[in-house]
Amino acid sequence: GENEASYPAEMCAHFDNDEIKRLGRRFRKLDLDKSGSLSVEEFMSLPELRHNPLVRRVIDVFDTNDDGEVDFKEFILGTSQFSVKGDEEQKLRFAFSIYDMDKDGYISNGELFQVLKMMVGNNLPDWQLQQLVDKTILILDKDGDGKISFEEFSAVVRDLEIHKKLVLIV
Repeated sequence: GENEASYPAEMCAHFDNDEIKRLGRRFRKLDLDKSGSLSVEEFMSLPELRHNPLVRRVIDVFDTNDDGEVDFKEFILGTSQFSVKGDEEQKLRFAFSIYDMDKDGYISNGELFQVLKMMVGNNLPDWQLQQLVDKTILILDKDGDGKISFEEFSAVVRDLEIHKKLVLIV
């Protein structure tokens, strides 16, 4: 098991010991097969994530070493990005990374389409969704390169405070 006394410093920046203990308990409860890391299925056992259409994206963002599972360190660091105490910049980066599927630092038309598709499912025909995506990119894309940079994203999302809604997950 994890030695609870020795968390990396970057964890402690966001959480005090009690919170880390609480998250540790939560992690162990989710880790049904006691493997020390969470699979997609184990993640889905969280009631508040089960119906979140973006749960797979959240897991992809948490999973920084891309092994398909989320270990305790990834869990703490991921959680800290949208905890209430996390700073705004980090929350925006987290929200941005949900959309930036290939992690190249931009949200492309295709990526925005895929993520919005996860959210709307079949409630909107693809052609309408595509129109929405094209329009959104036109509005946000200030330098006209056809994709959305983090700066362009933040400029709009900061005003909307959409990222506050992400806080509901934890």
